[in-house]
Amino acid sequence: MLPSKRTYALLILGGVIAILLASVWQEDTRLQVAISFLLLFDGILFGLLIGDGWRGKAQRVEVTRKPLQRLSIGRENPVVLTIKSRQQPTEILIRDHYPAEFVASASTLQATIPANSTQEVSYTVNPANRGAFTWGDLHIRQLTPWQLGWYDWKIDQKQSVAVYPDLIGLRSLSIRLTLQSTGAMKQARRIGMGTEFAELRDYSMGDDPRLIDWKATARRNRPLLRVLEPEQEQTLIILLDQGRLMTARVKGLTRFDWGLNATLSLALAGLNRGDRVGVGVFDRQINTWIPPERGQHQLFKLLERLTPLQPAILEPDYLGAVTTLVNQQTRRALVVLITDLVDVTASTELLAALGRLTPRYLPFCVTLRDPQIDRQAHNQTEAIAATYARAVALDLLAQRQVAFADLKRKGVLVLDAPANQITEQLVDRYLQLKSRSQL
Repeated sequence: MLPSKRTYALLILGGVIAILLASVWQEDTRLQVAISFLLLFDGILFGLLIGDGWRGKAQRVEVTRKPLQRLSIGRENPVVLTIKSRQQPTEILIRDHYPAEFVASASTLQATIPANSTQEVSYTVNPANRGAFTWGDLHIRQLTPWQLGWYDWKIDQKQSVAVYPDLIGLRSLSIRLTLQSTGAMKQARRIGMGTEFAELRDYSMGDDPRLIDWKATARRNRPLLRVLEPEQEQTLIILLDQGRLMTARVKGLTRFDWGLNATLSLALAGLNRGDRVGVGVFDRQINTWIPPERGQHQLFKLLERLTPLQPAILEPDYLGAVTTLVNQQTRRALVVLITDLVDVTASTELLAALGRLTPRYLPFCVTLRDPQIDRQAHNQTEAIAATYARAVALDLLAQRQVAFADLKRKGVLVLDAPANQITEQLVDRYLQLKSRSQL
């Protein structure tokens, strides 16, 4: 039981009245009168405070936290609390003891609840690391009926929660891919794109005459168009770097986490398009290898196998990873290597490894750039230290472009984007490759 502002105000009022009584009373007894009044006043107030506390205990609200599902790293995950009041309206303060590693939108929640009602309040948490965490109790303070104090107690709501890669982004991508695969969007996408025959339909103004099926047109006595779709059951292999460069943090997450989010999103897009998807995670060797398979069960397998992985301060062996892949994957495949690149000299092994994949495979190098370097390179500077930093950033970007040019000469596809934007750009690039039948 904690006194409220009203109680402190009444205590001050009692003191003021005691002083006034002392000032108008006889001089020889004024001190005794003031003290007696003050003790009486405080005693009555204390009794009222105790009684109000007992009444508040009988009117305690019920607060429960909705069960927390899998949380997504780097996302605003909603946490919903349900409050049920009794016969009187009340004001409450709630502090939810979320894991200390999380960033919350509000540390304390305040709500005014009408009598005999149920209300929901919510806030969001943003985890910066994957793994298992323990959620603590709910700490509640409720204003008593006469508003003389706050009744204070805890509710046991401890539970373990797991932080996964970006599941919210995966759900959004799944909806987007589904919409693209149905109705008019699917039809518009498939006409004239791909190599596999899908269906015949009537020719209409604006269609490419090169797609007319002349034999079917002769049989049906009307112009018919061949509708093509991207070839399915191709193979997509994703190699995710787990080494030293992937331990650096960009926008609050490690490069490895951004790369893992991109890996799962690309795998989802590949499985949605009917491809066989496999993933290898490596540093000095391939530590995790998930062979290519089709179907939704493959995505669940990838989630369970990849979520516990963390980057290590080890130099990656690109040649070793590529050699292992070549020995295990004999058929042609799109090989996407997600890593970071410094310059030609520091990335000689990466360039040599990707060069070994051509022309048997279609290699695709994806690098996660730090947007802070872009800002330093393009911001105007006046101070000498900032100018030197800008010069270094410009040189670093120029060195990256030289390395990318070398990769392109060897037939390697390249995507260099800020780490926090890599997922969307990578999925879009993959869908373009599929629609153009480049594999």
